[in-house]
Amino acid sequence: MFDAFTKVVSQADARGEFLATGQLDALSSMVAEGNKRIDAVNRITSNASTIVANAARSLFAEQPQLIAPGGNAYTSRRMAACLRDMEIILRYVTYATFAGDASVLDDRCLNGLRETYLALGTPGASVATGVQKMKEAAIAIANDSNGITRGDCSSLMSEIGSYFDRAASAVG
Repeated sequence: MFDAFTKVVSQADARGEFLATGQLDALSSMVAEGNKRIDAVNRITSNASTIVANAARSLFAEQPQLIAPGGNAYTSRRMAACLRDMEIILRYVTYATFAGDASVLDDRCLNGLRETYLALGTPGASVATGVQKMKEAAIAIANDSNGITRGDCSSLMSEIGSYFDRAASAVG
């Protein structure tokens, strides 16, 4: 896992080059926007239980067959496993957001997840829908401008959204 800085430096080092002006500007921008990134991660982290619970509630309202007898989330044990998986995905999205790089999400969370769900008979499309519902809730919470660093957060929200999209496509 690399953070954005380590990734840029290691790529330049592998090519035997100095950092380009564009790369330095991008890293400088990331530092300047650091408080917004930390605020967004703090917001998502402190509301993680609500994000997961509301996403699951909405998913099961739309797809009641999942919690019906014989459904993949039927019984409290299976429901708990579903909520745990959603929470793990959300946690790794926050790690990626903090680092400014998706490699931790890919390497530690998404690698092999689709295959695991296929082997267990878990409907990947339903998991992907749950991830999209978490995305909507997390971005709404992280983008709320009350009590956080002021400024344009559209690129950060887009970045956060891309991590959720990456997770949804990995399981769907």
